[in-house]
Amino acid sequence: MEQQAGGRIQVQAQNDAWEPQAEQWSQRLDLPRHLPDADFTLQVSENGLQLQQLGADAPGPVRVDFVEGAVAHRRLYGGGSGQMIAKAVGVQPGVRPQVLDATAGLGKDAFVLASLGCDMSLIERQPIIAALLEDGLARAQGDPEVGAIVARMRLLKGNSIQVMQQWQGEAPQVIYLDPMFPHREKSALVKKEMRLFRPLVGDDMDAPALLAAALALASHRVVVKRPRKAPCIEGIKPSHALEGKSSRYDIYPKKALKPA
Repeated sequence: MEQQAGGRIQVQAQNDAWEPQAEQWSQRLDLPRHLPDADFTLQVSENGLQLQQLGADAPGPVRVDFVEGAVAHRRLYGGGSGQMIAKAVGVQPGVRPQVLDATAGLGKDAFVLASLGCDMSLIERQPIIAALLEDGLARAQGDPEVGAIVARMRLLKGNSIQVMQQWQGEAPQVIYLDPMFPHREKSALVKKEMRLFRPLVGDDMDAPALLAAALALASHRVVVKRPRKAPCIEGIKPSHALEGKSSRYDIYPKKALKPA
């Protein structure tokens, strides 16, 4: 298994009914079922696949849920096409760009754009996070409202730079990047996810190469999410940025997005 940072992981079922699924994930991800000194447990339960860090002060489990919770609240009350991310990728009347999210993570930003009508491709290179995302997308397919949204989300797995360099077919109009950085938001959920994922993923030290690959592939623009006060990614400079309270979107235009 490709593992970019520290973290020993075991796979467990929360009860006997989920043993077959736990065994399948164990084989797919090449992870042991029982590990005496494990740092994390990938749990299979009635709520789906979730990752639990072990230890006395470990945060609660993380899973992908597009139907309920924070993601659902954002879909219903988050501001629609007025959100900064929507403006950054070029959502406007008559324009719903085809977007490649090359740093998908748990798929939250991609889901927001899909809920606004964008066709989304998602790349996630960390196998455990990709598994959580795959499971969340599969569970959401059965929901009457959310199923139509996740149908616009296509998950790809692998190194984003390589996937973009070897891209087959029509190029995405917009490529969206959110490289891993030390989040400072006050949201407890963000803190929990960052605490959980940083030992597994580490920082994206290849962000300049990621940006270069995105600029070579995107037909219309590249958008990079950064902390509000952080420097731009090394390389070509963005033409402008949209700035919020804690983060900003650096925009690298190539061609104007126009209504079909």
